[in-house]
Amino acid sequence: MITHYQLDDLPVFHRAVLTIGSFDGVHRGHQQLLARIRRMAEVRQGESIVITFDPHPRSVLRPDDDSLRLLSTTEEKAAFCAEQGIDHLVVVPFTLAFSQQSPTEYIEQFLVRYFAPDRIVIGYDHHFGKDRAGNVELLRYWAPHHGYEVVEIAAQEVNQITVSSTKIRNALFAGNVSRARSLMGRSYELTGRVVRGQQIGRTLGFPTANLQCVNPLKLVPAKGIYAVRTRIEGRVYGGMLYIGNRPTLEDGRGTTIELNVFDFSGDLYDTELTVEFVEHLRGDLPLKSLEALQQQLKRDEVGARRALAAKETAPAEAGDSDNPDTAIVILNYNGRGFLQTYLPTVVANLEPNCRVIVADNASTDDSVAYLRAEHPETEVIELAENLGFAAGYNEALQQVTAEVYVLLNSDVRVTPGWLGAVLPLFDDPLVAAAQPKVLAEHDPERFEYAGASGGYLDFLGYPFCRGRLFGHTERDEGQYDCAAEIFWATGAAFFVRASVFHALQGFEPEYFAHAEEIDLCWRMKRAGYKIMVEPAATVYHVGGGTLAYDSPRKAYLNFRNTLVTSFKNEQTSRLFWWVPVRLLLDGAAALLFLVQGKFGHIGSILRAHLHFYANLPLWVYRRARRNSEIELARVGPPRTDAGRVSDSIALHYYLLGHQRFSEVVIDQVEVEAGVAAAN
Repeated sequence: MITHYQLDDLPVFHRAVLTIGSFDGVHRGHQQLLARIRRMAEVRQGESIVITFDPHPRSVLRPDDDSLRLLSTTEEKAAFCAEQGIDHLVVVPFTLAFSQQSPTEYIEQFLVRYFAPDRIVIGYDHHFGKDRAGNVELLRYWAPHHGYEVVEIAAQEVNQITVSSTKIRNALFAGNVSRARSLMGRSYELTGRVVRGQQIGRTLGFPTANLQCVNPLKLVPAKGIYAVRTRIEGRVYGGMLYIGNRPTLEDGRGTTIELNVFDFSGDLYDTELTVEFVEHLRGDLPLKSLEALQQQLKRDEVGARRALAAKETAPAEAGDSDNPDTAIVILNYNGRGFLQTYLPTVVANLEPNCRVIVADNASTDDSVAYLRAEHPETEVIELAENLGFAAGYNEALQQVTAEVYVLLNSDVRVTPGWLGAVLPLFDDPLVAAAQPKVLAEHDPERFEYAGASGGYLDFLGYPFCRGRLFGHTERDEGQYDCAAEIFWATGAAFFVRASVFHALQGFEPEYFAHAEEIDLCWRMKRAGYKIMVEPAATVYHVGGGTLAYDSPRKAYLNFRNTLVTSFKNEQTSRLFWWVPVRLLLDGAAALLFLVQGKFGHIGSILRAHLHFYANLPLWVYRRARRNSEIELARVGPPRTDAGRVSDSIALHYYLLGHQRFSEVVIDQVEVEAGVAAAN
């Protein structure tokens, strides 16, 4: 990575993908965002750029406010961005004159002039220019004129980053450096220059280096003793660090920072040292005498050495035993070839408390014989008949005891860490179901039809995804890599809380296949549960392995099951106008199939509607029964607004020519800011 400090010395950037912010601490939330920036640049064969400011704008615009404390210096920020694989960090000198640019000048004379961006990735609440009058909408307005694209970071992701920063600061103010390390993804560091002190520690047998912080705005953790590590002349030393006002000495020097380096002898004066906080040992204690202080320091050294030794061995002992009891259940029907290809990836990427089960849907090939011979460690459940996806899983899961089920298609290739990324979502008791990001096995740079990066619903009940509208799938450029609350999770890799699955009686058995997960997720959301997507986990799906996406049979199940799903779950007041409008749009779909020469699909729509009306008494009964089950399972008010848009994707797709999720959900704040507010 190259760090730039002068705008006039910048090179000519190639297809720049840039983001702007303070990125203080470059913690886990920042790291996820930077990974998206890097991926977007790689896909576009461009350069990733992070723009930040020094000094911090707040210290310039509000010089009388002395409450600002930073988690990282500019030098530390540069090192952290380099670790994330960013190509360029541009540190812009922030001045009052710079802040007085009009928003349009900021875009034209700063962003476009110096960076010629291809993409600008920016938070939904980002403001710029004089009086902070510029915003995302202004950036979008000028985008066609200057040839860049704006990618908005949704409210939920921005809020998570902000909350994480606050949590880190609070942890450090409390001395909880372990908690800060967990949130940051690295140990907290403090850099200071060694200055001369009173050399009292030397007389006690504990010589200390007095540190003066290089950056006066850098946050200093709570007073007390810490186990730390520091690097001197290329070698890492353990030690203990004192932060406090030396109550035993009562010398009136105020807060001091003193470092005792273990197993080191030498002169450190005027040396710049960076200490890495490992563990907080105790608070600042007033002691009666220097002798008592000496004895306490001996005890502190023992504690510090023990903490450092434990830290050294922790990676070897690290095993995540906090996962819920999880069963990955693969429903198989004549899929011996898929099992042979993809089951080994599942077995190879298991985590503690996770096991694999194959439920065979009365296959007529040699699937079961293959499993017995090649995967004897895998449990097999044999169903007496082919019950389809919906009823097959209902039957199989009656025989599986677990806290979380992962319903996985047999034609899915999983990747390392996929379970570990999604399962922590279930620490939240309101999360009932979740999914990873789903990419196409045969076109790995594109989203896969079944789920993409999370399922949404339009106001007429038509499903679509972040990354897929109808049959059009987008290229994955990291544009939907933020975790989000969605409306439905894909059945191709469906994580579901077992207790909720059974409380709501699982899938609708008559569906056979298709939309059963949408129906179940809708019922979960009506009961007050969340449905989530975690794109940090990625799987690759073949799709259409047992039923081709473009077949008349699939079209029939699609139209029939989504029709029933909306009828069962929509509010009664909406049904009066919903039914005729849905008939009209399905008729328009039939005309489109006529133009395309897909006569079998026209018959599929007709059969779907005939089946629905012929079985209307069943669906009326089922609607009432499901409503009762939802009330019994209720944990809060309905969350059906999250992941649903008050718009028609059919009109967007067929009349306006929109093929990207971001063109339908132009302002994700509508969908996801409401989620953040609800949380």
